[in-house]
Amino acid sequence: MDSDIKKIQAKVEKESSFVEKLIGQIRTVIVGQEYLVERLLIGMLADGHILIEGVPGLAKTLSVSTLSRALDTKFQRIQFTPDLLPADLIGTMIYNPQTAEFSVKKGPIFANIILADEINRAPAKVQSALLESMQERQVTIGEHTFKLDEPFLVLATQNPIEQEGTYPLPEAQVDRFMLMLKITYPSPTEELEIMERNTASALPSISKVIKPKDITKARGVVRSIYVDDKVKDYIVNVVFASREPEKYGLANLRDLIAYGASPRATIYLNLAAKAHAFLKGRGYITPEDVKAIGHDVLRHRILLTYEAEAEEVTSDDIVTKIFDAVEVP
Repeated sequence: MDSDIKKIQAKVEKESSFVEKLIGQIRTVIVGQEYLVERLLIGMLADGHILIEGVPGLAKTLSVSTLSRALDTKFQRIQFTPDLLPADLIGTMIYNPQTAEFSVKKGPIFANIILADEINRAPAKVQSALLESMQERQVTIGEHTFKLDEPFLVLATQNPIEQEGTYPLPEAQVDRFMLMLKITYPSPTEELEIMERNTASALPSISKVIKPKDITKARGVVRSIYVDDKVKDYIVNVVFASREPEKYGLANLRDLIAYGASPRATIYLNLAAKAHAFLKGRGYITPEDVKAIGHDVLRHRILLTYEAEAEEVTSDDIVTKIFDAVEVP
């Protein structure tokens, strides 16, 4: 077993060599936001979509577009608006009167990195048009089904404070996001640097660091990272504690949780923890890797009761109590 871990470790060290270069390119544009940048890389490496929530002006869109410029992939920004139609997203059938036949016109969803900007501004029928592409990695237009090119990653942003003219995301769609990130304000030092960079000169150009085949290769190494059986049990216990809190000494949470985390939470905790270990240059994951990404994987999968809302208890509070209660191997 030790020899197997050493082999994985060697692969991780070899295939993670691009990480430092990629972060360096992002840093030429983005000030601070280490949490956001690291989670974007975790989503890319673990093949998981990301929902980013934060007030305007926190570089959500800029971070995603900067990452896409550092990757040698096709990037498409889609501005979600109330009048957007599913066909504007996935494409439609076009009639050609000369040949009396229909042809397929593909929409902007046919790209590698999709920035769904202000996703909650579009109605449910448009949001639902994303479901098939996010889960099955394919798009159906009329009678034709098209496989999407790999890598395919949806990075969506939403504004938590402006509710007028917005449509809350359906639970089924929210669950398809591996991570939900909550972005906060920069520190005074970071904000000073942001001001100086954006008032002195144009933003620097970004060099492409990695190709699609390299991302696919790195993902293969991420999936091969070793997970001990005790850590697997720890992940399962964390998820089950959100469904049956009384079995983990958390009976006081029973009336606060309407629905616990889905099985996707178990899968994504494992994959995201592996990607976190990969970024740290390790060929195995520890409980600390699970804790590090736990809130991002679980906060949008634990649905609260009206009682919890009345008591101003958030899903983050619930996740913190779960990690405090579940025994660490």
